[in-house]
Amino acid sequence: ATANPFQKILTALEKPDGGEFGKYYSLPALNDPRIDKLPFSIKILLESAIRNCDEFQVKSKDVEKIIDWENTSPKQVEIPFKPARVLLQDFTGVPAVVDLACMRDAMNNLKGDSNKINPLVPVDLVIDHSVQVDVARSVNAVQANMELEFQRNKERFGFLKWGSNAFHNMLVVPPGSGIVHQVNLEYLGRVVFNTDGLLYPDSVVGTDSHTTMIDGLGVAGWGVGGIEAEATMLGQPMSMVLPGVVGFKLLGKLRDGVTATDLVLTVTQMLRKHGVVGKFVEFYGEGMSELSLADRATIANMSPEYGATMGFFPVDRVTLQYLKLTGRSDDKVALIESYLRANRMFVDYNEPQVERMYSSYLELNLNEVEPCISGPKRPHDRVTLKEMKVDWHACLDNRVGFKGFAVPKESQNKVVEFTFHGTPAQLRHGDVVIAAITSCTNTSNPSVMLGAALVAKKACELGLEVKPWIKTSLAPGSGVVTKYLQKSGLQQYLNQLGFHIVGYGCTTCIGNSGDIDDAVASAITENDIVAAAVLSGNRNFEGRVHPLTRANYLASPPLVVAYALAGTVDIDFETEPIGLGKDGKKIFFRDIWPSNEEVAEVVQSNVLPHMFMATYEAITKGNPMWNQLSVPDGTLYAWDPKSTYIHEPPYFKDMTMSPPGAHGVKNAYCLLNFGDSITTDHISPAGSIHKDSPAAKYLLERGVDRRDFNSYGSRRGNDEIMARGTFANIRLVNKFLKGEVGPKTIHIPTGEKLSVFDAAVRYKSEGHATIILAGAEYGSGSSRDWAAKGPMLLGVKAVIAKSFERIHRSNLVGMGIIPLCFKTGEDADTLGLTGEERYTIDLPSSVGEIKPGQDVTVVTDNGKSFVCTLRFDTEVMDCIMLCFFCIFISLVKFRLLQNSLVFSSLQVELAYFDHGGILQYVIRNLIKS
Repeated sequence: ATANPFQKILTALEKPDGGEFGKYYSLPALNDPRIDKLPFSIKILLESAIRNCDEFQVKSKDVEKIIDWENTSPKQVEIPFKPARVLLQDFTGVPAVVDLACMRDAMNNLKGDSNKINPLVPVDLVIDHSVQVDVARSVNAVQANMELEFQRNKERFGFLKWGSNAFHNMLVVPPGSGIVHQVNLEYLGRVVFNTDGLLYPDSVVGTDSHTTMIDGLGVAGWGVGGIEAEATMLGQPMSMVLPGVVGFKLLGKLRDGVTATDLVLTVTQMLRKHGVVGKFVEFYGEGMSELSLADRATIANMSPEYGATMGFFPVDRVTLQYLKLTGRSDDKVALIESYLRANRMFVDYNEPQVERMYSSYLELNLNEVEPCISGPKRPHDRVTLKEMKVDWHACLDNRVGFKGFAVPKESQNKVVEFTFHGTPAQLRHGDVVIAAITSCTNTSNPSVMLGAALVAKKACELGLEVKPWIKTSLAPGSGVVTKYLQKSGLQQYLNQLGFHIVGYGCTTCIGNSGDIDDAVASAITENDIVAAAVLSGNRNFEGRVHPLTRANYLASPPLVVAYALAGTVDIDFETEPIGLGKDGKKIFFRDIWPSNEEVAEVVQSNVLPHMFMATYEAITKGNPMWNQLSVPDGTLYAWDPKSTYIHEPPYFKDMTMSPPGAHGVKNAYCLLNFGDSITTDHISPAGSIHKDSPAAKYLLERGVDRRDFNSYGSRRGNDEIMARGTFANIRLVNKFLKGEVGPKTIHIPTGEKLSVFDAAVRYKSEGHATIILAGAEYGSGSSRDWAAKGPMLLGVKAVIAKSFERIHRSNLVGMGIIPLCFKTGEDADTLGLTGEERYTIDLPSSVGEIKPGQDVTVVTDNGKSFVCTLRFDTEVMDCIMLCFFCIFISLVKFRLLQNSLVFSSLQVELAYFDHGGILQYVIRNLIKS
């Protein structure tokens, strides 16, 4: 490592009235005309590379790749990127803090300095994924749901509270504060950092795909897997392909009655059609001035739904106005504007615009956007309101698929009679049973939230009501929403229609909709009714919102209220009445829909800076239930062996200072025999805990009632449960089962069919190692640390596949699992492997004799042998950046030189293997330092 070669462009940023804000790396000082034509989003990557250039982790040639983006991006070149901070929510925050605590224990046990273990970049952890709508349609819903939330998750919350005190540079936002992305937008987003006098753009990676919402604020951010986030958290760069950037030009202005949600659903459909996977989308054009910051954030939030890494809105005057509205100080806003102008990263639409280069171009006139919803099963299946009734009937007719339910013609008009709490009721196909104003996508936008409240007001004044069996709810993304709804006097009308506030966090949008009434549920299941949910969320995949709502539509908050009033999605709002008013008069959609002018007036009068300041001042003080949580003092965690939420993982059990050395695999059985496209969703525990699963058995044995199982996500801090949930996906296809689908396998010695976990435990108890056979693209999908940790805990020593997803292959190495690839044109089937053989993989006993990418012979007990490629890869950056625990090297502030440790560009992954995994490698070298 060397001194930063770009030190010469470190420049003082002067204040208008004298003095200086700080120093910054000046892009204009490079005097390179290519930089001015770069997209703003690429400039953020460039600044980061320049600022962090040390000719080791980030090199001058990486900087040149980014400057030459126009030529390099089509070549899929890789670059290192060091985000400014990390954003976690509680599901992913718990295992991150478990890993930190576990590392501290190991350091302490081996007589090292455990206090070296701390995040090196700011970590913002927002507890938001635990809010389930158990209680709705009640003025007491918030308190009731919060109490239930704390009952279920007390252990997790206490652990995170301990972590917030034990580790430096980590802010934990207590439960009940809001949705992570809305809190990030309104409070956590810095836009420009000032760290010890060094100024640089805010950028963030988060462990939720909708981290992209912050892109609406001009902060580069996107979602990553847990391993990448932890690597970033502790100072390591992440490896990324230098992306193409789609320039999306906006013109004109939205018509009266059209919402930001209508716009984002239109944009989502356009970008899906264009194809933007793995790319940035950057918005520009004269139409930008017509979009509020909240509108921009709505569009940026849904980047995962249109497939882009980011949907980026550069900072302009609208951004600065929003920063002031949300309580950022005048001094902070002045610094942000001055820095971004000086570094040519600010857009001023009053000045002539430099023509920027983009990989491809799209254009949308905002005047052409129509009111719409999306569904019934995918976010990009947009349907205009005027076409909705026709589209619904087509869905009933169509064969089962994304746009079909295959309901026989003779059953489509079926009417089911049932009794709801003593009152006669009816249910038909398309009837709404869940109507939820939810999700940071929309709850962060005052225009649509107050628009929904105005719809409610008009409806109440006309005498319309929502049927009592429809589960209605309102889950604001922050307390600010409550403040402006109350100040406007409009919350009472939402309450009157059943849209009481149920809590502050992710609810229906992520499946936390809670139960629907038993009578309604029975009417649906016993009569095969295609019931509907309408929600202001961002995802509506089948089974996500609620098991009993096969049709799920994404809509703006005002439309959620309108469909709740109508009670069905089988309606033409233009020609059919929503209902009858108190005088028996037919009430139509147009009678309750507010004009843009009405909405703007209410927003202007009721959304005020002091609301944001008061809300976020309170966040740092916590709430009574959080503050009453008793947690231990000290920097080492006191593990409770009886806890079913937090458990000390066995990564360092019996660890000594001497590495175990390289090793092969001898006479291993095949645990699972897969075909192609086994994703991390198949491997990693996710979703609900099935009542007959090994994880359920574990919980029942420890006195946990079935209703308190919670989800795998909520129990990520317990390795015992996560190991039992590995390969527990009900859609798993294992060749051993001859066509049967499910989380089972065959114990080869006995021929007995067992759960994957039980088979793995039996193999381990018998002293047998195991391997996995797989096809192409093993480990594709989202990067998940438990997709590598889980198999390691099950005793898997090697995976032999046709090909691996890049990050997952690296994660396997980091957990000490050998990745092998069949030779081109070969796989288990062509080699005649049944998986019932025993497998021996011979490797040299010295790591120095192993070469990355070398040929390795695999021998079976029935005399077959075949050659594979050993997938210990050679690029140091590919591994360092993607394996989280080598980050601790940075914790002790020393650099890895050519003669230090065993760390070289050709041997990094072999070093991990020699030590039994990256965790053990890092601990030993931290102690040596």
